[in-house]
Amino acid sequence: MQAAILYDYNTPLVVENLDLNEPAEGEVLVKIKAAGICHSDWHAIKGDWPWVNLPIIPGHEVSGIVEEVGENVLTLKPGDHVILTWKPGCGECEMCIKGHPAVCDKMPVTSALPKIQGSGNNINKLVGLGGFSTYTVIPEHAAVLVDKDVPFPQKALVGCAVTTGVGSVINTAKVIPGSSVAVFGCGGVGLNCIQGANIAGATTIIAVDLLNDKLEMAKQFGATHVINASKGNPVEIIREFTDGEGVHYAFEAIGVAALPMVQSVECTRKRGITVWVGAPPSNMPVTLDARDLVLEKSIIGSYYGSSQPHLDFSRILRLYKKGKLQLDQLISKTYPLEKINDAFEALSKGEVARSVIIFD
Repeated sequence: MQAAILYDYNTPLVVENLDLNEPAEGEVLVKIKAAGICHSDWHAIKGDWPWVNLPIIPGHEVSGIVEEVGENVLTLKPGDHVILTWKPGCGECEMCIKGHPAVCDKMPVTSALPKIQGSGNNINKLVGLGGFSTYTVIPEHAAVLVDKDVPFPQKALVGCAVTTGVGSVINTAKVIPGSSVAVFGCGGVGLNCIQGANIAGATTIIAVDLLNDKLEMAKQFGATHVINASKGNPVEIIREFTDGEGVHYAFEAIGVAALPMVQSVECTRKRGITVWVGAPPSNMPVTLDARDLVLEKSIIGSYYGSSQPHLDFSRILRLYKKGKLQLDQLISKTYPLEKINDAFEALSKGEVARSVIIFD
């Protein structure tokens, strides 16, 4: 197998040949066909998450084909198309039993870590998947069986960005028809928050970003109003768009700075709901005016769109096949594995909605 490996923070990924064991009992070998370039991988590369254990193969937004199954695998067979999930849930903890596998503490773990050829040294896999590789071995329940009539790049995006954004609107906030929504950040997750708001029937959808090209993309995905936050106070402008009241729901889909997180609370009306969707770096403080919460506003975190992947992935693909959800338009660029560092450079410059690594 080949994989892109992170050996040290803030350094380019290195594509190398690795050895991989066969799947053990309860595990499956997946030939990876597509992997999205996600900002969470960028956090890992930059060292924003100190729990990342180097050296490691990033990549967690992945689709592929089951190539081999271990003993006692009951739900998958060779040839099945799958989307990988980094939050399958253990099925045993309190959160899983209550139907919230997104906040289960356990990550997918297998006995088959890849090894550097010639040295025998193990390479870790980010969130148990290691998607920037030609193959991976994962537990059976970390591979979600899906239909074969959707292209692999589109299926890969459902593994994280689409589920995170759409799910935050439908599962976490439970946006109601006719309401008003603001979305801070129009990257891959933010655009899917906008799509989710559109699907949920919101009639005012306000997109906020610093880049005009991202705001143009937001219009294509359902935004009714756009605000360039570099040219004015977005909170004041959002209030102008909503008769001085503020929005019913706000979604912060950036996760790299405190200011938009604060603004996402300030822009909601009384009893408004703010959902923090972006994955921030560790130990990032946010200071709020307590009066905002006294007015019966709420802040909710949303992790992986509060999703149940074995249910939600197929639902999302059905929306796509019915023309109610845009996936083709999310893919700005595709790259081969050897150009993966170029893909991350495009992400860092805000040039893309989503880039996808395509495997032969």
